[in-house]
Amino acid sequence: MTLEQVTTTPPLLEVRGLDVFFHGSNGPIQAVRGLDLTLQRGETLALVGESGCGKSTTALALLRLLAPGTALRGSIRFDGRDILALSPAALREVRGREIAMIFQEPMTSLNPVHTIGSQIGETLRRHEKLSAVAARKRAIELLDLVRIAEPHRRIDDHPHNLSGGQRQRVMIAMAVACKPRLLVADEPTTALDVTIQAQILELLDGLRRELDMALLLITHDLGLVAQWADRVAVMYGGEKVEEASTSKLFAAPSHAYTKGLLGASLHAGSALHYADARLPEIQTRLDPATGVRDFALHVPQPSSTVRALPVRTAAAGEPLLSVQDLRTDYPTRGGGVLHAVDGVSFDIRAGETVGLVGESGCGKSTLSRTLLRLVNPAAGRIVFDGTDIAPLSEKALKPWRRRVQMVFQDPYASLNPRRSVFDILESVLKVHGVSEREERRNRIAAILERVGLPGDAARRFPNEFSGGQRQRIGIARALVVRPSLVVLDEPVSALDVSVQAQILNLLVELKEDFGLSYLFISHDLSVVRYIADRVMVMNKGQIVETGSHRDIWERPQDPYTRSLIAAVPGVEQRRAA
Repeated sequence: MTLEQVTTTPPLLEVRGLDVFFHGSNGPIQAVRGLDLTLQRGETLALVGESGCGKSTTALALLRLLAPGTALRGSIRFDGRDILALSPAALREVRGREIAMIFQEPMTSLNPVHTIGSQIGETLRRHEKLSAVAARKRAIELLDLVRIAEPHRRIDDHPHNLSGGQRQRVMIAMAVACKPRLLVADEPTTALDVTIQAQILELLDGLRRELDMALLLITHDLGLVAQWADRVAVMYGGEKVEEASTSKLFAAPSHAYTKGLLGASLHAGSALHYADARLPEIQTRLDPATGVRDFALHVPQPSSTVRALPVRTAAAGEPLLSVQDLRTDYPTRGGGVLHAVDGVSFDIRAGETVGLVGESGCGKSTLSRTLLRLVNPAAGRIVFDGTDIAPLSEKALKPWRRRVQMVFQDPYASLNPRRSVFDILESVLKVHGVSEREERRNRIAAILERVGLPGDAARRFPNEFSGGQRQRIGIARALVVRPSLVVLDEPVSALDVSVQAQILNLLVELKEDFGLSYLFISHDLSVVRYIADRVMVMNKGQIVETGSHRDIWERPQDPYTRSLIAAVPGVEQRRAA
């Protein structure tokens, strides 16, 4: 769509002065403030911002799907009609038929007790008045349209029978079943592998073109925005702070917050590596007199802190960890064996960060659990600082557990909600033999300060912290016992761009200060490109390629690695207009 067409054609969607108020215990809470948006037929508008900025609230407001009692002010005009003035019956005709929505988590949006065919058919029978036979035939066609293999067979599957990418395709099939004129996609690729993510966005863009459909893409991933959007609106604190064409916004952002997002993002074509510079962090300041919020970019300088925690490292010239022909097996239903980790060998040197990338199901998590002896290997050696820990009994293994610690993807799920941060950290120290209470207190105070948590953090509970702060608690829990090797399993995948930058900078500083080695596991190649010294690529239980972060990115050898690199979104992969 050309700029001339955009400016002369009446908009399909026009939002003016939208305010959204939720009921709070102390009065109304304003989630969206004075929002203006327009969207033309056939256009893709990206609505971007971090958690809590109002993106999803705006999406739900377009279809009046917010909780009862929510107050909406302003106007939402769709093809000339005010959505806020429609009767419930008229609104039901609009939902699904003219405006459809793809939700972030398909597993919670699909009914687990009904087949996917019956759920697609329900939409068709409701809006298109099709018979059961005709609806089933059309559902098969839609599954084929969204590239579900063997649609005539998969139509009778339940949601749990499908992978995450397949469930998202089913949601898309349901959304486009009635050929809507506007499709709202709320984080449609979150938590999907990079290749599946690319396929989903390519599918949505193809459907947009084929059906002449407008697409409102809600995301925090600036790489996706750069590649697929025509225009971008940036939100912060419930307000739109900037709107521009995609090319203009990425080339010359005008608002300080947008500049901060682009600076902190690893998905905007940046080849930055931690050895060259730290990631920019967004800093905000609210003027109490005027209520105006200022934004600034801060680039941390490499730490000059003297190593604060004594650590024992491997002998000079020897790897800290040497994995040799490691195999981990799982039994299958038919009585067979699945080689989840199949003949894996690699080394990690003292002070080195090794990245491990691969798609869901490739064996990354099984490998990490085997290294920590949470799963017993079927064969192979795990030589840690000169000792093979693979055959050790649980009793013999206990002294080694302190030396290898783990930081999990979801810190809230791995922290006991009933215990204070002090209790959580103290219990770890007790398990690992720190008997003196005063020493435990000193260690806890020192590590909480080092990971950047407030002074009163020790007496607070996990639910009292933000997602980024909870991840800092998870890091503190791993480091308080003074390990040599830390396994980080998707530690930043659920974090906003600015918080992700802070955590990655922190991990780099801690590695330098404490002489740590990292095994950094992620499906996000852009993050691994920044944080890793060497990268291993895993596919079907095997390491298919190993190389420096530059070689893997610039000169990939294995076809699977090349496919992963090619699927990473960014400015350089901007689709043809």
